[in-house]
Amino acid sequence: MSEARARDRAVSVVAFGGGHGLHASLSALRLLVDELVVDELTAVVTVADNGGSSGRLRGEFGVLPPGDLRMALAALCGRNEWGVTWSRVLQHRFAGHGEMRDHVVGNLLIVSLWELLGDHVDALDYVGRLLGASGRVLPMALVPMDITAEVRGLSADDPDALTSVRGQVEVATTDGTIDSIALVPPDPPAAPEALGAIDAADWVVLGPGSWFTSVIPHLLVPALRQALASTDARVVVVLNLAAEAGETPGFGPADHLRVLAEHAPALRVHTVLADHHLGRDELVELEETVAAQGARLVVDDVAEAPGTPRHDPAKLAAAYSRIMGEG
Repeated sequence: MSEARARDRAVSVVAFGGGHGLHASLSALRLLVDELVVDELTAVVTVADNGGSSGRLRGEFGVLPPGDLRMALAALCGRNEWGVTWSRVLQHRFAGHGEMRDHVVGNLLIVSLWELLGDHVDALDYVGRLLGASGRVLPMALVPMDITAEVRGLSADDPDALTSVRGQVEVATTDGTIDSIALVPPDPPAAPEALGAIDAADWVVLGPGSWFTSVIPHLLVPALRQALASTDARVVVVLNLAAEAGETPGFGPADHLRVLAEHAPALRVHTVLADHHLGRDELVELEETVAAQGARLVVDDVAEAPGTPRHDPAKLAAAYSRIMGEG
């Protein structure tokens, strides 16, 4: 990818993640589609959830957990009446006390299309067309998988001993300290469309999101890891605004970046985006870590408000636009 290609036209972006973090990132990137800064937007989404409505559907039907895919699709809906209405429908969660309690309409719609069409990607494309989505949503792999973690601090007799924990919910809520994660199966097949999107991308966005269960898992799918390591696209890592109980207690911004590098040492990061509400010591440590990885650091106002763990889509869109404009 040449610098001219990145700056002289609207660009192609592939965003990786899951859950609320990816929803925020896609909401921001959708604004750049509206502004003609981005002309092609693809989300590649984690499919390892084993809790809630997604976990129930996965267990009953043996399908990919649809929840994170649904949230990504909802983020790409337009801001007109059609898009807003369908986004609300997609995210509607049933109340009551019966078997439908806590199921989400979008999850049921996606699973229905998987059964009818027999193809994960075609079904998601159908939902995207129904919603008028400003982009495409793809699963990171074509089979359900589990996340496993090696965790310290769960044994009272030996606090340094490693204990294996399996399942996205279990990993995300562990009382110990996560040392490393892996996937079961270890080599799930990646969607060919996701590999094609990476090959054609100008920019790749990793994060924000639950670091060990939404961001890093993409880098453990062998075909995705190889594609990301060899891509000419410029990789932007968006750091979380705060540590997350269970997954990253006590983590600072530099810690997030270090564990990412430990799990994917061949990944070449172009830009690291962090919020400007950083303490002096945190900023110095982050600057040193980013420089050691050969990347550039962009510090910008991207939080909803000081101290919140949530990114503001409009502020994040502005930061993305500046990063992509500078090349």
